[in-house]
This record gives sequence, structure tokens and C-alpha cells, in this order.
Amino acid sequence: MQPRPPGVLPSGAKLMKLKDSYHPYAAATIILWSCAYVLSRLALTYFSPFALGFLRYAVASAAMLVVAVLMRMKPPARGDLGWFLLAGACGFALYMVTFNMGCRTLNSSTSSVVIATAPVVTSVMARIVYKERLRLMQWAAIGVCFAGVAVLTVLRGGLSFSIGILWLLAAVVLLSIFNILQRRLTKTYTAMQTSAWGIFFGTLLLVVFLPTSVRQAAGAPGIQWVYLLILGVGSSAAAYCAWAGAFARAKNT
Repeated sequence: MQPRPPGVLPSGAKLMKLKDSYHPYAAATIILWSCAYVLSRLALTYFSPFALGFLRYAVASAAMLVVAVLMRMKPPARGDLGWFLLAGACGFALYMVTFNMGCRTLNSSTSSVVIATAPVVTSVMARIVYKERLRLMQWAAIGVCFAGVAVLTVLRGGLSFSIGILWLLAAVVLLSIFNILQRRLTKTYTAMQTSAWGIFFGTLLLVVFLPTSVRQAAGAPGIQWVYLLILGVGSSAAAYCAWAGAFARAKNT
């Protein structure tokens, strides 16, 4: 048996290293969230932005409930319920409505460009709330990432301006507030808990759209239910589970 070259890990060790890395989870999150732009546009050809928001997160809540039961997830402390309600409102209920309103009038590439500004807005909010300072390299990385997406979109002739951009800018602000709130909550709870309870509270707030959602869902074509299931289970529940896995592993690096 030949000796193993220096620095070369056995296959079992490689698998363990990959399992403990946040990269696969982060990649899965990006892919699942990316699907939402196209699928939302397709679903919005039939559903209203409000009905789609409720139905998507009703499906997501059902999926996350299974996860919560299997993990024996504990409910939040009474004193934190208000924070979870606010997180659910900003990160899911209001965000979903503004996101859908924007996606209804913009193409998928333009939507992705606008939402890509969320890290920048979050960084500014973190600077105000937590007195954080990003290093020059971190600002450069954000700028390069956003510029790359913008250039690719312009080259494809997909960048357009309309009232939809204002809706998506509102979605960016809401998502950034949610990110700040999550940072506070993850000091006490796991990323999985904050995501699950945020989804539950967000869905609860979207219940106001239940009547119109039921009417539209009753006559929905089969393909629209496929879009809903992928959006709810994949781009919502599974994406946040993957994000929680990435967050937990990134904290340990």
C-alpha cells in the first residue's frame, strides 16, 4: 500500500470536512432563493401578489412545522414574542407583499439586481444600530458582487425602470431590518428557531388575505400548484433550513 501524499486527506475525512463546511449549505440557499424570482413571475400570471404571499407561506409553514416537531423545537420566551412578531412582519409578511408587487411588473433579472442591494443596506443599518465598521475589502467585495450582477443584467438587455423597482426597494429595506432583527435573536435562539418562528408569525399576519387566497386557489390550474409547492417548500422552508445550516457552521469557523 502506497503512503498517502502529504496534505491529502482520506475520502472519509474529506466528506466530514465538507459536512462541517458552510459552503454547501450557502450554495443550496442561493440556488433555492434564486428560483423564487422566476417562479414568482410565473405564479403571478394567475395569483394576486397578496394571495401568492399567503399561499406560499402557508405551504412553507406546513413544511417548517414538520421540521419543528422532528427537532422538538421549543417556542420563544414570552418576552421575545414581540421581536418574533416584528421579524415575521418585516422578513416575511410585508416583505412577501412588496416582493410580489415588484416581481409582477419587473423581469426576473431586474428583480435580482435590486434585491442584491440588500447586503449593502444591511451593512449600513448594522453600522447605525451596532456601530459596526466593514473593512475596505468587505465593502469592495459587496461592490464587486453587485456590479457583476448589474453588468450581466444590462448586457442581456434586462434592466428596466418602473414602479416595480420602488416596491422592490421597499422589500430590500424590510429584508435588511429582518437581518438586523435576526442578529439580535440568534444571540438567544438558533438560526433554525428564528427562521421557523419568523415564518410562523409572518404567515399568521398574512392570514388577512385568506378569503381571496381561497377563491383563487379553488380554480388554480395544476401547474400553479406546482409553482406554489416549489416556492413554499423549496424557496422558503428548505432555503431557510439550508441558511440555518450555513449560519451555524459559519459561526464555528
